[in-house]
Amino acid sequence: MANQQSMRLKPEGWPVGSFETYEQAQQAVDLLSDRNFPVGDLTIVGVNLMEVERVTGRLTWGRVLFNGAASGAWMGLFFGLLFGILGGGFLVPMVAGVVLGAVFGIVLAVVPYAASGGRRDFTSRTQIVAGRYDVLCAPANAPEARDAIAQSGIAGPVQRSTPQGG
Repeated sequence: MANQQSMRLKPEGWPVGSFETYEQAQQAVDLLSDRNFPVGDLTIVGVNLMEVERVTGRLTWGRVLFNGAASGAWMGLFFGLLFGILGGGFLVPMVAGVVLGAVFGIVLAVVPYAASGGRRDFTSRTQIVAGRYDVLCAPANAPEARDAIAQSGIAGPVQRSTPQGG
């Protein structure tokens, strides 16, 4: 049986503001904090989560080789500097570190790319985004928070009027 600390609990509270961006939700919480509101009663909840993968470019053998060599060279430079500090001379360990790092970086980049068989010839970055961000508040302080947010003009109308999670 899992202990309660390891379980993911659903957020509880009444919605006091609904926002298009996370920054707007943060702004609302900051506004309440500036007014000495007990912000420990607030929760920002991302609703309608989506995984978005933004394609950033085409992946070619040249790009794979260059990126592998560059990342390996940086790691090799780090180890070369470390050995230079510990061993006495700097030039030989740094050059050897950069060269060996570049070689290992190329190998570590080329093997997975070759194994993919051209099934993923692009680079991308993935992020989780929400359709909207709701600020929930403990029921005892919800009317005060809702009124303060509404008067500030930060948010549109709250989309639900029923308590969330109890």
